[in-house]
Amino acid sequence: MRRLRKVWFILPILLLAYLAVAAAWAWTAFDDALRAAPAIETVQLSDRQAAILLRVEDPAFYEHAGLSIGHGQGVATITSALARELFLGDARLDGAQGMFQSLYRGVFACCKRVDLGRDVMALVLDARMSKRQQLARYTATIYMGRHEGRQLKGLAQAALGYLGKPLEAASEDEFVRLVAMIKAPNHYHPSRKPAALAQRVARIQALLSGRCEADGWFDTEFRACAP
Repeated sequence: MRRLRKVWFILPILLLAYLAVAAAWAWTAFDDALRAAPAIETVQLSDRQAAILLRVEDPAFYEHAGLSIGHGQGVATITSALARELFLGDARLDGAQGMFQSLYRGVFACCKRVDLGRDVMALVLDARMSKRQQLARYTATIYMGRHEGRQLKGLAQAALGYLGKPLEAASEDEFVRLVAMIKAPNHYHPSRKPAALAQRVARIQALLSGRCEADGWFDTEFRACAP
């Protein structure tokens, strides 16, 4: 019993130490990770497009410090998605920073939804990058599925690939279709899963019009908005 109590006493200390090291690493590695990340093509969303995107993906984006739990959002935020991409994505760091990056990649691959290290990195990213910069990078880098044999990244590429037009020329309905894909681009693929995409678009349209609300924090399917 005494040994068990000792373990339960040590575990929180180890977790706090792990999180502190993750935060310190992310802070010191931020500039190098940003330089190593692929260059992005900045696309300016209209005010209405930004409002649609945030209403669906991260309603509290301008209020939270990187982490949030919101109705229809769950625990994922735009900032946490960016932290995963920036710190744990394809861009590789060198030296000691690269060693820690490999460690945190392994932890994320194992734990994903409950990776508190990644969550701490989201707090660091929010402190180091403005909300405007975060939104621009998210818009340019979010995975949007595969089309005609190539991977599409960002809403601008998705508009050209799926709509055949620049993002700024997309109608509101067309933009909502793109936003509807973000949750699972290959599941809500416009040519391979048109029925699933149409159902999600209808639910998002109902949400945007105020006819319904998400049924709790983790209702990212917007079940209450079903026709």
